[in-house]
Amino acid sequence: MNKIDPFHAQRAADWLNRLGRPAPSFGLYRAKLAQLLKELPAVGGFGDIFIRAIFLPTVVVLIASCAAPPDTQHQVVISVREQRLALLEKGKLVATYPVSTSKFCLGDRRGSYGTPLGELEIADKIGDGAAAGTVFKNRRRTGEIIPVDAPGRDPIVTRIIWLRGREAQNANAFARDIYIHGTPEERNIGRRASYGCIRMRSTDIINLYSIVGRGAQVSIVDLPLVALVPDLSSATQMAATNHSTSVIR
Repeated sequence: MNKIDPFHAQRAADWLNRLGRPAPSFGLYRAKLAQLLKELPAVGGFGDIFIRAIFLPTVVVLIASCAAPPDTQHQVVISVREQRLALLEKGKLVATYPVSTSKFCLGDRRGSYGTPLGELEIADKIGDGAAAGTVFKNRRRTGEIIPVDAPGRDPIVTRIIWLRGREAQNANAFARDIYIHGTPEERNIGRRASYGCIRMRSTDIINLYSIVGRGAQVSIVDLPLVALVPDLSSATQMAATNHSTSVIR
């Protein structure tokens, strides 16, 4: 019986991402590919390679056709100036969270470690069901779980929301692996401390991840949040979220 391996599943995911299609989770790719490949004859050798070479692109198209529609209900607005993120649902503010953006610069030049500005979208979500503190390397779980503020540790943890730029000024964001992700360095949340990504506390990224879907709009600005989020009309309201769970209902 044919079995789908992670290499082929990741290739399918990568191809869809290059096509700009909202992608199902990596686990869903594996499940769908495994189901379809069960019908292939296990011919082995070059015959098996040939079948997979012809069959895999077809499967990619089939998966693309059944991918979930883009999330048009939610919008994420990130203020680099205030180091805060606002979550909107149908234009209404539902939550704010402290974040950490690049400690180097703003921009999208390759190798700059800058946080890009402008309009982006959620290209993929990685980490379904992972425990808080789960370590990721190359978007894969390493099997390690580390505590908050673990000494000398600064990996990506808990969840990954991969961003794709929609403008010339952020066209490199996806290839640069710009994420919204969890960090063990929660002591640095609220100030610029990242290498280009948007860092969040594990509890906060788990909450955000559970709400937003692929295709949701993400705006990163060097302005106060109130400039783009009318509901956030007073500094008092914003300060209040700092002393709660950082969620407004």
